[in-house]
Amino acid sequence: MTQPGNDGSGRRPRLTRERVLQGALSLADAHGLAALTIRSLAQQLGVKPMTVYYQVASKDEILDALVDMVFAEIELPVPGRDWRKELGKRAHSARRVLARHRWAIGLLESRSRPGPANLRHHDTVIATLRAAGFSPAMTAHAYALIDSYVYGFALQEASLPFEGPESVGNIAEPIMELMAAGDYPHLVEMTTSYYLQPGYDFADEFTFGLDLILDGLEASLTQG
Repeated sequence: MTQPGNDGSGRRPRLTRERVLQGALSLADAHGLAALTIRSLAQQLGVKPMTVYYQVASKDEILDALVDMVFAEIELPVPGRDWRKELGKRAHSARRVLARHRWAIGLLESRSRPGPANLRHHDTVIATLRAAGFSPAMTAHAYALIDSYVYGFALQEASLPFEGPESVGNIAEPIMELMAAGDYPHLVEMTTSYYLQPGYDFADEFTFGLDLILDGLEASLTQG
């Protein structure tokens, strides 16, 4: 059986900054940020904690790098193309990335030392909005509105007690028993006539809300 940090040949592969950060990313994805410490990371990599410090100075440096790695996974819009399609593509990509890295939802905009992928991401989104004709003020409004929606939806999605449409019924049935007395008729109606219907997927609500936001931004651009 191959030991942690062992490449299978009996020799431990050389520890690099990339290996440390990839190990940190895997640890955060599997167990959350609370589980990510220098000690736990060293244990996962099969090295002593002091060895990790040769590659990264602190946990804060690791978090800065992890945020940059997450931003690098999000598909960038292309300035000058159809701004609605480009920003829609970027929003859907961001949601998928945040579903993979749920620990990052509240962390993306928190770092005071943003990395190159982070800065390039923000610069490109701004460039896309400006190329579409939005004023600096409307660019700020649009960017904040879109990201508030994307991050908020990702947070709500991550908090749901079920994953995917196939598990909705497992959660809804015991809740329905609590509503059997008839005190919540509107909730019962929505659950039976919509949420529990075949094909319902909470993820579909993302596109509906995003389209409303883009419709409103497009209308403001036309009026302006």
